[in-house]
Amino acid sequence: MLAKIFKLSHNIFMVRFTIITLFEDALRPYLETSMLWKAKEKGIVTYDFVNLRDFGLGPHKSVDDTPYGGGDGMLLRCEPVYAAIEFVKATSPDAEVILPTPVGQIWTQALARQFAGISTPDYSTDSIHNAITKNVIMKGQNESTFVLPSQEDRHYVILCPHYEGYDERILKIVDYKISLGNYILTGGELPALIIIDSINRLLPGVLGGDTSADIESFSNPSADNIEFPQYTKPYDFRGDKVPDILLSGNHGEIAKWRKEHTKTTKSC
Repeated sequence: MLAKIFKLSHNIFMVRFTIITLFEDALRPYLETSMLWKAKEKGIVTYDFVNLRDFGLGPHKSVDDTPYGGGDGMLLRCEPVYAAIEFVKATSPDAEVILPTPVGQIWTQALARQFAGISTPDYSTDSIHNAITKNVIMKGQNESTFVLPSQEDRHYVILCPHYEGYDERILKIVDYKISLGNYILTGGELPALIIIDSINRLLPGVLGGDTSADIESFSNPSADNIEFPQYTKPYDFRGDKVPDILLSGNHGEIAKWRKEHTKTTKSC
């Protein structure tokens, strides 16, 4: 079952990501940049790594072998993967294991919200209109009325497969099988970063705006909404002007315009 959603309060929870990988150096630069770094500095998330090679077999610390039945490529062996996951769970028994794999459930914004423990906004009424209006009015004010969801701290372990694939028995120690789409990558490092990034930015205190995560693209899973068009300076760029309504100062009309211009993937 996905993580529970709790009642609202002003408590901040922490999410810990442990990445089991052979290529830690490929992950660190991205995790130490921009919002991911900001979340870590604020104590909202932590990142740590487990080198799968440390649990390899024999003098060469082997983690892979040829597939039974023949075929090209190498497969991750059970022993080092189980040993690495059990090493993490020895001190964090409630940690949940994520495996990026083509056989997994397609990763969506709705799933990212569930893993972040953030409830989906109510789109059954004009709540999105109200959220947009609030976002416009709140802009520039010093105080934030952002309400944080109270949660238990959570710990996700992301296993990054490599080579041709993995021994099928590894799936028995995995809690969530996640696919990013119908294509193949060299390893699980890029999917791990995408999963972490998409969860991270939803956590309270990471993004700047009160409703940033509520009114952006794909925030409404039933409509697959694409966020309304946005503009900044200059007003007139080579004859292409910003819609005058956005400069009107009429927050209600601006919110109405934005709601009307929110698209769905079906209409794109």
